[in-house]
Amino acid sequence: MSTPEITAIRLSGDGEDTPDKDVLFVGAGLGTGVQALWGEAATELADRFQVIGWDLPGHGQSPAHNEPTSIADLANAVAELVRAQHVAGTIPPGAKVYYAGVSVNGEVALQLGLDHGELFDGIAVICSGAKIGQPQAWRERAEFVEKAGTPSMVAGSAERWFAPGFIERHPNRTTRLLHTLQEADRFSYARICEALADFDVRERLGEISTPILAINGAADEVCPPASGEEIAAGVTDGTAVVLEDVAHQAPTEDPEGTARIIKAHFDAVRAG
Repeated sequence: MSTPEITAIRLSGDGEDTPDKDVLFVGAGLGTGVQALWGEAATELADRFQVIGWDLPGHGQSPAHNEPTSIADLANAVAELVRAQHVAGTIPPGAKVYYAGVSVNGEVALQLGLDHGELFDGIAVICSGAKIGQPQAWRERAEFVEKAGTPSMVAGSAERWFAPGFIERHPNRTTRLLHTLQEADRFSYARICEALADFDVRERLGEISTPILAINGAADEVCPPASGEEIAAGVTDGTAVVLEDVAHQAPTEDPEGTARIIKAHFDAVRAG
């Protein structure tokens, strides 16, 4: 296994002008880019946080990575990024640091809680679970995409990602996400599928002491609300919230609701 290279992508704030704000690191799911997924939500969060994102290997601004990797490797890459932001002074002294990840990045969020919980004051696991899907299905998808390319996943992803009616109401948001999928590196995508196949921390949730917020969409068939309830019940300090009219891409489908819940929860965590 190997740790991929990732790059910090500022979605709101510039550090020097926001010394009084806490910092929220965000990540996107398989086939999506952090700017496309989190753009509107970052605007809603900007009054409270500096929002810093990162793209999965071979997606958006992150270079391709065709070596076998794991969710733990991705979490290590995020931890290195966070520590680098401390050294660079992007994270002001005394600022609280939070993390929010969608889908596979929700798994990264849980792994951060297991391996690097000291870096974060709170973690949000969005449209995700302690285990997603079945290992054989992920391995079959990895093999298929490696041969056929990521454009082969566009039609099926459009059906799974969004609640009924969203594509018609928000064609621009939909197109941005699906374009990122179409442009994603097939080999990097396949390696992440393999990482998903190997990930299952259901029996380790009790080891996570960082406060956890689980947000799931009522219409999500990939990670239904029961996935978030399982996480919230399993960790030391967990809360589960369900967003109506949302499927698998909450920050894009309901940026206002996603931001409102994140701010309210992390404000409560900050207040103790």
